[in-house]
Amino acid sequence: MAGSQATASAAEDIASMPEFIAVVPARFGSSRLPGKPLLEIAGEPMVVHVWRRACQSQANRVVVATDDTRIREALLPYGAEVVMTAAEHPSGTDRLAEVADTLALGDDALVVNVQGDEPLIPPALINQVAQRLADDPEASIATLAESITDIEALFNPNVVKVVRSLQGRALYFSRAPIPWDREHFASRPELLETDAWLRHIGIYAYRAGFLKDYRDYPPAMLEQLEQLEQLRALQQGHVIQVALACAVNPPGVDTAEDLERVRQLISADDQEEK
Repeated sequence: MAGSQATASAAEDIASMPEFIAVVPARFGSSRLPGKPLLEIAGEPMVVHVWRRACQSQANRVVVATDDTRIREALLPYGAEVVMTAAEHPSGTDRLAEVADTLALGDDALVVNVQGDEPLIPPALINQVAQRLADDPEASIATLAESITDIEALFNPNVVKVVRSLQGRALYFSRAPIPWDREHFASRPELLETDAWLRHIGIYAYRAGFLKDYRDYPPAMLEQLEQLEQLRALQQGHVIQVALACAVNPPGVDTAEDLERVRQLISADDQEEK
């Protein structure tokens, strides 16, 4: 009886998921790791691992968006749907806007951007960010965050911080340690005593109508100062929902060291399955 109830509950969860498309942008050029999407992990290109994770989500459709035919050719044997895009897009958001046009998506269609260098991303996070956007009809974007417990991470400018309202809406994103603890940050502390600080996780869900508008927005002052493109949307008055991640998101691949670590993790997982 308990088993049948669990099965029914799982079926209800799937039925309640909003329809959405998962898009994996895979750009060949990379200053630190050229050809990054095609780097081998456990005998397969990295982009294949990301695509497969996206396929394990509840997305109604999974598309890889690339600017290079070598990436398309690597994906075709797996049956992946590939959309070719221009090479000169200034951001991943602009690339998704082209995909929305190519697929003729309606303004209310939900599009989840699954970063092409996240081969370990939990499918549950892809579902969660789509659900979060669907739950707030006034939001143009949804994204995720997790608690920061490490003082080094808080003061690291490569770790993006976010502050949100009681309704879960983003107030600001920054590379600086926000919020600033006036009483304790005058001299740098050794430990964080609360979970008041949130690290932004770079997965986004968008409404397709927003993507089409985004291309016409000029770069914003805050965006240029912080080098964070989501600040362009905030300065234009768009609502960004921020949910606390339901699962731990392993680090992606930015460096050769990251790549080796991911290779070891996936190899260990394969050995456990055998």
